[in-house]
Amino acid sequence: MLTDTICAISTPYGTGAVAMIRISGKNALYCLEKCFHLGQQKLIPRTVYLKTFYAQSTPIDTVLLTYFAQPQSFTGENMIEISSHGSVYIQQQIIMALLAAGCRMATEGEFTQRAFLNGKMDLLQAEAVADLIAADSADSHRLAMNNLRGDFSLIIKELKEKLLNFASLLELELDFGEEDVEFANRQQMNELLSHLSHTIETLLQSFALGTAIKNGVPIAIVGEPNSGKSTLLNALLKDNRAIVSPIPGTTRDTIEDSIVINGCNFRFIDTAGIRSAKNEIEKIGIERTFDAVKRAFIVLYVVDIEEFNEKNIILKINELIKKTNISDAKILLVVNKMDMLPHTSISSQCFDYELITISAKNGDNLDILIEKISKIVDNKSIKSNFLLTNLRHYQILQQANSHIANVQQAMSQQMPSDMVASDIRQVLNCLADLIGEITTADILTSIFSRFCIGK
Repeated sequence: MLTDTICAISTPYGTGAVAMIRISGKNALYCLEKCFHLGQQKLIPRTVYLKTFYAQSTPIDTVLLTYFAQPQSFTGENMIEISSHGSVYIQQQIIMALLAAGCRMATEGEFTQRAFLNGKMDLLQAEAVADLIAADSADSHRLAMNNLRGDFSLIIKELKEKLLNFASLLELELDFGEEDVEFANRQQMNELLSHLSHTIETLLQSFALGTAIKNGVPIAIVGEPNSGKSTLLNALLKDNRAIVSPIPGTTRDTIEDSIVINGCNFRFIDTAGIRSAKNEIEKIGIERTFDAVKRAFIVLYVVDIEEFNEKNIILKINELIKKTNISDAKILLVVNKMDMLPHTSISSQCFDYELITISAKNGDNLDILIEKISKIVDNKSIKSNFLLTNLRHYQILQQANSHIANVQQAMSQQMPSDMVASDIRQVLNCLADLIGEITTADILTSIFSRFCIGK
């Protein structure tokens, strides 16, 4: 398939001011000559030309044409970008003419896949292209850009290089097995393995925050019925997203929506009030509340000021922690309806959780609540030099850490060098698989099928 010349529309489908069509492959210039009637003109790479595009002898549009000569292009091949007017008819005519000239339609992500296969980027960077396109907030954009620049690749390549040096020494020992020599210093090797394991474990621990930022940080709004959870959701979203009613149990299912706060996308989840279920529907709703709490990065436990009781609140939160097995560090205690008792003073000294008083109805102190939520994510993000965001990466690093543990165990038991070397090769294979040095066609198909056509 790499010998084919491919084409695709790279801009979203539909009518617009401008559309871009891309061509890549060894016969790109041949296809170009058929559609532009260039004659003897030689195109200068990375120069923009104003030209007429023809379907056979019929002029279709006046377009901007840019030629990128291999290997100085996104794909590493001869590549052409055509910017036409955004008429759907014009786009279709250009594509049909290119197909007639010898191109074929590109598959999902094929331009980026060719860039990877031609050595323009490693697999981690190629996957970051899709993340960059999908980024919907400043933080998710930052994570994608870090990967695209190769920050994650550099970490993995450094780990691999250090381990490879020791693996080479171990392999050398095998060549002198009968002489009982030791080239690889075991103490230094143990120190390296501990460093590798610590680095990988740090990356694995960052996965929860990384995926939260990438997909929207989930925040569950929980509490007893009529504590003002739905009112709080509507106030945060500045929209009547949830039905508000004095009737207990109005919210039977989880309701969620997203907003961007200080460059980070947050998904607020309104849940059914926690109480003893009176029927099967309420039971299902409360079970979904517990599921939302388990998935949440932050839990806003909302309490009605008129029902405020310190011992009861502590008891209820402890029950929630027990049922969901979450950390109490995830919980923010939100005392609501302060407009009902405006002169009430509440001390947070008896609680292990940070306490914020608000009036969701009037919007009082919502700015303080939002600032606190934002700081929690910012502080954890700042502490991590890199955040893992991809499930494939997470699973491979888990495997690598497991193999490192096997190496450490083999060394502690003074196993023969060939057994230690075998486990080290497994670690190296995992790291190579991560950056795409070792991979299969099935894995590449799975990765690039998630891309849009034209990228």
